Amino acid sequence: MNDQWPYDAVRVSGADAASYLQSQLSQDTKELAVGGRMWSFLLQPNGRVDALTEILRRGDDEFELRVDAGWGEALAARLNRFKIRVKASVEPVTGSVGDAAAYHAERVLAGWPAMGVEITEATIPGELADVVAVAVSFTKGCYPGQELVERMDSRAAQAPRRLVRLRVSADAQPGDAIVVDGAEVGSLTSVAGTDAIGFVKRGTDAAQLPQR
Repeated sequence: MNDQWPYDAVRVSGADAASYLQSQLSQDTKELAVGGRMWSFLLQPNGRVDALTEILRRGDDEFELRVDAGWGEALAARLNRFKIRVKASVEPVTGSVGDAAAYHAERVLAGWPAMGVEITEATIPGELADVVAVAVSFTKGCYPGQELVERMDSRAAQAPRRLVRLRVSADAQPGDAIVVDGAEVGSLTSVAGTDAIGFVKRGTDAAQLPQR
């Protein structure tokens, strides 16, 4: 994300590292050159999000996956869970402590979700349209959770809720209701000063929201 990001890291290396990640991630790792990076979802078979991760290709057979601090062990466990007869190792490596306060302010301003906050065990990619735009390939082969992602895209279906950026009062707090014309349409999830992000219900008119 940026130099302020506090993240955990997981190294995936070995002869089958590239093919294994290609089979698991929503992005097309074959398109990633050595030294390059991209964002990807790691999904459950039902399409819910296990992790949002940044992938760095360290070599032909070595990758580093970065995830919000505190989620590295869960990321490694998920990758190992599906690793059957695969010649690749999955191991946590040193991440970055970053600057949590500075990063929080920047990600809220950008409308970027955080693990354990906007992204929970109930989250589906369709709720995070801006992330889907950079973290999903619609031309690659199969991966866990692909069916839901592809179905929603092919049908232009809207998720029951979506993440939006908002302008709020200085005393706003996560959990506060988002109200349009006296009706509650969602709630705030992250706040940084007068910037905030939160989920609103499907059908909410974006023009009526106090957006950035």
